[in-house]
Amino acid sequence: MNASETKLQPIIEGTKQYVVPLFQRSYSWDKKEWEILWNDLVELSETENPRDHFIGSIVTMPTTSVPEGVAKYLLIDGQQRLSTIFILLTLLRDQLYKSEQKELAEEINNTLLVNPYKKDADHYKLLPTQVDRSSFKKLIDSEPILAEDRVTEAYKYFERKVKQSNFDCKMLQKVISSYLSVVSIVLDPEDNPHLVFESLNAKGRPLTQSDLIRNYFFMRIHIDEQDKVYQDFWRPMQEGLGDDLTEFIRHYLMRSGTKVKQSDVYLSLKELVSQEDALVHLKNLAKFADYYKKLVSPENEVNKDVRKVLERINRLEVTTTYPFLLNCYDDYAQNKISDYEFIAVLKVIENFMIRRFVCNVPTNQLNKIFPPLYNSVDNKETGSFCERLKGVLQFKGYPKDSEFSARLQDSNLYGSGDRARKTKLILETIEEAYNHKEQVPFNELTIEHVMPQTLTEWWQDHLGDDWGIIHDLHLHTLGNLTLTAYNPELSNDDFDNKRTRFSESHLELNKYFSDKLSWEKEDILNRSISLADIVLTVWPYFGDKNYEQNGHANVTGTTPRALWILGQEFSANSWRDVLEHTMNTIAELEPDKFEHLIQQFPRFIGRDKKKFRAIRGLKNGAFIEINLSAQVIQKFCFQAIESIELTADEWQVETIA
Repeated sequence: MNASETKLQPIIEGTKQYVVPLFQRSYSWDKKEWEILWNDLVELSETENPRDHFIGSIVTMPTTSVPEGVAKYLLIDGQQRLSTIFILLTLLRDQLYKSEQKELAEEINNTLLVNPYKKDADHYKLLPTQVDRSSFKKLIDSEPILAEDRVTEAYKYFERKVKQSNFDCKMLQKVISSYLSVVSIVLDPEDNPHLVFESLNAKGRPLTQSDLIRNYFFMRIHIDEQDKVYQDFWRPMQEGLGDDLTEFIRHYLMRSGTKVKQSDVYLSLKELVSQEDALVHLKNLAKFADYYKKLVSPENEVNKDVRKVLERINRLEVTTTYPFLLNCYDDYAQNKISDYEFIAVLKVIENFMIRRFVCNVPTNQLNKIFPPLYNSVDNKETGSFCERLKGVLQFKGYPKDSEFSARLQDSNLYGSGDRARKTKLILETIEEAYNHKEQVPFNELTIEHVMPQTLTEWWQDHLGDDWGIIHDLHLHTLGNLTLTAYNPELSNDDFDNKRTRFSESHLELNKYFSDKLSWEKEDILNRSISLADIVLTVWPYFGDKNYEQNGHANVTGTTPRALWILGQEFSANSWRDVLEHTMNTIAELEPDKFEHLIQQFPRFIGRDKKKFRAIRGLKNGAFIEINLSAQVIQKFCFQAIESIELTADEWQVETIA
């Protein structure tokens, strides 16, 4: 066996071929793995002096080939990542051809994808299993593929990412060629490849990065001290954090301002510890592990006021804040800031995160905001730590009052994932804002839709001719949501029966309905405005008021001149044009999420044109309803772009009155 660390390019350059054995599974990576690889490549491209990025091991074994054939290797392990790289290189080649960069496209093709002077099967540098071979060959040969499989899905995923980010294909090719590294393990021809594969993929639990870190520390601590050091420092960390230990060490390393990827925790710690005393670092690590334990499990915090705010922070699931909060916790533990000041800092973070959640500000920038945040705040000269923190965060995608108020009224707050949990926190906080001396416990309460998720005939008659559009646009907005312990009993009941049940509630939120005779569009909008006013006082704007911006203006009576999506301009002469361009773009960038939109907004978009009053056809064969007002189209487009995680900055309409 011969093992060596090398760049990826030498592995696939030259006249050779990698054959995936039959006992291997077919290509099975999906969006989760593609996204990790893509994000790593983007980060490397944006780093000024990137270091090599390790993507794993590739285990091969020479196999017999005929004299005139290419040198063949069985690909025992690593076929998933290597196949994905080949698919991505094929896409880059195709994109470069389209952009008239023929020379680089041919270089990729002839040096990295194929053996240009070989024929038949020997022409291809990679031969997947028979299940994937046909699609893979068609990709390499630039032939149309009729059947959909995982190989073609991967190609289309990366194609959308390149279009969506307007990425420089030449730079991406350079990153793949120059900065991706692997451990290449070449077996002896006498080895049994099947047994090797089974041993590499055994069910035994692999070493974690925290295991490697533990070994690294104790190799540098005198043998006479190891047992005591282990009992005093490492064991409490390991037992207290369990599977979270590696993630804690990553956040600990990031608290100095640097970003550390999950795959680089061990290497980053080695770089830090190798220059100083290992025991000093281990003691400091153990100290911060105690803070981390309180962050992830607030019941360990003895101060009940601090504990309460930490519990709220945890409900927002903002682990990206931990590098910053670890430093703040240290200041609190060392009495550099009081418990009152620490609580104030936590409330600022809660305010920041709540406003961003409601306004659908993408979370992908948070891991760039929080690691250097402590140093940025510490370096400011005037004001308390909390005031300096506000001064920094107001320029980090912090929504102003007008935007916050507008989105509280029209955003879909209820939904899958963590949206419902965050929205329940908002509703609970509104209830607490009424300052009742006897607060109702919230544990047994759930979110109730006043206008129900499934409309009965009574509700359709009550809402009027536009019941479908009203339901699609206002179902999950703040004005239609409340808290109750009687969710199953209320279900799809008519409003009169719901109002009776609400009148018996001890919640101030539900007393609102006691004098309401109807629950139609205007009623929902009025309650949204009323609740938004309360929310603005609970999480008040902490930035400079001079930076206040306009929210979503009323567009009734306006005519669009142009639409911009991700920097691309579209000509638009009407709001119907805006709707059409928006839907076509979503269908192209995120086809899976487009299909979800069809399910979520059946009165706006679908594939059966008979269901609509007036239609326009989209490029993918679907249809959109266009018999809509400008205000309704704007609100629907906001919710649609929100579903693919675009922001107001990335979707803008220029209008004339």
